[in-house]
Amino acid sequence: MEVIDTEIPAVKLVRPKRHGDARGWFSETYRADVLARAGLDIAFVQDNQSFSAPKGTIRGLHFQLAPAAQTKLVRVLAGAILDVAVDLRAGSPSFGRHVAVRLDAEAGDQLLVPHGFAHGFCTLTPDTMVAYKVDAYYSPAHDRALVWNDPDVGIAWPLAEAEAILSDKDRRAPRLAEIGPQF
Repeated sequence: MEVIDTEIPAVKLVRPKRHGDARGWFSETYRADVLARAGLDIAFVQDNQSFSAPKGTIRGLHFQLAPAAQTKLVRVLAGAILDVAVDLRAGSPSFGRHVAVRLDAEAGDQLLVPHGFAHGFCTLTPDTMVAYKVDAYYSPAHDRALVWNDPDVGIAWPLAEAEAILSDKDRRAPRLAEIGPQF
C-alpha cells in the first residue's frame, strides 16, 4: 500500500496493492500500520456506504465541526466518482483551495480526507457505490455543509449545474465567504 501526497499535502491518495491471477485479484484495503508509518495514526470508528443510482449525483460538500470533526478514508466499490476535499482550516496556506481526484472501483485508489476539510463527490457512472471509514461518529449537532458549486472554491465539476442531482440540504448550503474558516 502506498500513501501519496496530493497538491494539498494533508490530503492523501492511498493506493492499495492488488495481487492478481486468473481468478481476479486480492487487496488489503486498510492497514493501520501502513498509515501510521506515514504519520497517519487514525482510529476509525464507523464505516459508511452510499449508493447513487443516477450519474451526476452530488453528495456534499459535508463536514463536522469539532469535537466531532471527521477524517474520512473514501473508496469506490462500484462505478466512479470525482472526489473532492476543500480546505477549511484557519491560517492554512491552502484555505479555500481543493483537491479533486477520480476514484473508481477498477483502480481501487482511496482518498484520505483529514479533519479540517469539507468533502463531497459527483458520480461519474450510474449505480455508484461508495464506502468510507470515519474516525468520529456522525453527530447531527456538528454536521455542516459548504455549497457544492461555490465560485470562490472553483471546483471543475464534470457536469453542468442544471444536470446536478442534489439533496435540498446540499442545494441550500452556504458559500465559503459566509462560513469562513471552520477549524
